[in-house]
Amino acid sequence: MAQFYEGIGRRKESTARVRLMSGSGKFVVNEKEAAVYFPRTGDMEDILRSFNAVGQDANKYDISVMVSGGGTTGQTESVRLGIARALQLINGDWTSALRKKGLLTRDARVKERKKPGLKKARKAPTYTKR
Repeated sequence: MAQFYEGIGRRKESTARVRLMSGSGKFVVNEKEAAVYFPRTGDMEDILRSFNAVGQDANKYDISVMVSGGGTTGQTESVRLGIARALQLINGDWTSALRKKGLLTRDARVKERKKPGLKKARKAPTYTKR
């Protein structure tokens, strides 16, 4: 079994378990090719921002991700956080570079709960005078 570094990323309702191993640049998400799993323009660049921040080439690593829950944006950002945390385990000196770019901070914003008497969390029913 090859040595791997694991990072767990979370955002909204999604959780990603990311494993980095030295390899040939294979990137698999839920047993699919990453570009197939995240087809939206800019998502792959966003996910791989951590490698640019530390000056590493993503093709040096095999990346294996298991992601569940949430939507596309939540999953994208949870994978990005997981990769950043795994890179931090590989080399502790990269922590300051990752933190400067805001890649190690978990985005704690989640959907606000619905309140009684309202239609959504803050949307009130239409006011009628009569």
